Amino acid sequence: MRIVMIGSGYVGLVSGACLADFGHHVTCVDKSAAKIDALEAGKVPIFEPGLDTIIDHNRTAGRLDFSKELAPSVADADVVFIAVGTPSRRGDGHADLSYVYAAAREIAAAVSGFTVVVTKSTVPVGTGDEIERIFREEFPEKDISVVSNPEFLREGAAITDFKRPDRIVLGTEEPRAIEIMREVYRPLYLNEAPLYFCERRTSELIKYAANAFLAMKITFINEIADLCEQIGADVQKVAKGIGMDKRIGDKFLHAGPGYGGSCFPKDTLALVKTAQDHDSPVRLIETTVAINDNRKRAMGRKVIAACDGNVRGKKIAVLGLTFKPNTDDMRDAPSITIIQALLDGGANVHAYDPEGMEMAKEVIGPITYGRDPYEIAEGADAIVIVTEWDEFRALDLKRMKSLVKTPTIVDLRNIYPVAEVTKHGFSYFAIGKKNEKK
Repeated sequence: MRIVMIGSGYVGLVSGACLADFGHHVTCVDKSAAKIDALEAGKVPIFEPGLDTIIDHNRTAGRLDFSKELAPSVADADVVFIAVGTPSRRGDGHADLSYVYAAAREIAAAVSGFTVVVTKSTVPVGTGDEIERIFREEFPEKDISVVSNPEFLREGAAITDFKRPDRIVLGTEEPRAIEIMREVYRPLYLNEAPLYFCERRTSELIKYAANAFLAMKITFINEIADLCEQIGADVQKVAKGIGMDKRIGDKFLHAGPGYGGSCFPKDTLALVKTAQDHDSPVRLIETTVAINDNRKRAMGRKVIAACDGNVRGKKIAVLGLTFKPNTDDMRDAPSITIIQALLDGGANVHAYDPEGMEMAKEVIGPITYGRDPYEIAEGADAIVIVTEWDEFRALDLKRMKSLVKTPTIVDLRNIYPVAEVTKHGFSYFAIGKKNEKK
């Protein structure tokens, strides 16, 4: 099949490359000349494990190419995916759909013959209806079917998620569109990935509801972690105990500094706004959003408390900046708020991240970046683990102890056993556990 992916950001690039790997011919289109030029030069503008290999393989095989021009590619396409950004709108928090509607109009002007237009971008309920209205009223002569196909990709594991998904949600009741979408995803039949067809509005809501529910699980265990610290319980053991209940499960029950990234903050807020617009408020999600926003600043206060309540003039070494490991994504990363709280307290912040430092420079204030964990630890009054990159899980604590000014570790991801850290002479402050002060 000939497929066009409008938008070559995270979702579009991963989806386009994987569809090409299935054997389809895919053209990824983006208006950013710099992005397309980089891709054509073999440079992948985002960090996602395995993505560069898949792109290179399929470009060599002639199944994947890139373009700055939408119309020539769309004219011959069987399926056109819209994978442009839907950021939170300034002022009210609603999803900004201007890029989606602009892409839809350009697509409609360029298509020839029956074409399926698929919203891959995360969009509020009713967006597909509006796109269909635009096509019907502004391009009545065009034969287009609009389908919702939300993505459920985890940054850092996106290739596996695309090729071995829990489910593929497809919002359409149009027989021709159903047949074509079955063909798009036919290679996944071998992996027994279920195609779940439903109404378009239902499909749009599934994406928001899934992310909101996962965000609630994170927020729930974070509040339980705070309670654990007060009563002397261990949140990791609590999470294991409740996670063994099959009705609950252990995924997303990892206490930490709060959720971030490109999906949860934006999608929970968009769902709240959609519900308010329909006079059907989702109080649990509203509270989830508020708790998560407050938690990030609270983590900054936790670090200050570990430094005897004062970080003015002290060197704080921050390990990890991205919102999660195996990505360079800094969107709504907890590190941004935590570091700002430390800077507000007068701290001298030094930071290291394996992939995120270039992106961090655009969103974080005046801090010093280092080459590795040991460089930034030298002379530090505290080491703060913010992102659980693998290379931080096996630090040479003996070496660290010899470098720091004050042996204090604040582990906001609970990646170390308490005994492992304290036996090297460190004070250890974790999430949802008893603090060990030396």
